[in-house]
Amino acid sequence: MNVAQSLIELPSDLVPEKMPRHVAVIMDGNGRWAKKRSLPRVVGHQKGVDALKNLLRCCDDWGIGVLTAYAFSTENWGRPRLEVDFLMTLFEGVLRRELAEMMTEGVKIRFVGDLTVLPASLQREIAYAMDTTANNKGIQFNVATNYGGRQEILHACRHIATQVQEGKLQVEDINEDIFENHLYTKGIINPDLLIRTSGEMRLSNFLLWQMAYGEMYVTSTLWPDFNRQEFHQALLDYQKRDRRFGKVKEE
Repeated sequence: MNVAQSLIELPSDLVPEKMPRHVAVIMDGNGRWAKKRSLPRVVGHQKGVDALKNLLRCCDDWGIGVLTAYAFSTENWGRPRLEVDFLMTLFEGVLRRELAEMMTEGVKIRFVGDLTVLPASLQREIAYAMDTTANNKGIQFNVATNYGGRQEILHACRHIATQVQEGKLQVEDINEDIFENHLYTKGIINPDLLIRTSGEMRLSNFLLWQMAYGEMYVTSTLWPDFNRQEFHQALLDYQKRDRRFGKVKEE
């Protein structure tokens, strides 16, 4: 899908030149959505997958090149075992079911985080999906799985320290570019906009380095109810922001 085609459905009150290049989402509220309806929490997670698919397609339609979703944090292992097991199975099943459609739509999927502790079967599905979609030219879809911002920074520090010890890198040569090349998100542009649902006003250990100058938008809407209309409002709010990146504009 080329740029001209992808912007056909862009609402008239959004400015194409001011659209974020990269949107990140903290998909909060699946459990609360289910509880409000007296349903098991797992139903909320299933509905959350549908909301994420719709957002991915909307980003593609509206010319946004990168979407990153916080799917499973390093802290989420502390949830009830049955829920964690369900989520692992859900991730695996979604990858199997959706891969053909992602190929048809040109989606390039990438998983970021410490994937080494995930179930072996899920690791195989992840590796297969990333390899299969690696040459796709459409939207890049990053799935943060077993991801933690603090852990990512420590991981980068250890790798850089090892290179210094081995004489492959001089301390005085360490800069932001080198540091970013050791993050899980190496090669991915930093988010312009981070959206968090369910009204929580915190980053929750997500993209701590990458969000240094990213804009945040918080909505009280629970994630399964987040739709194109909600996304439209988030983008309208984003386009009103004056992004100075610490500088002062000359008058």
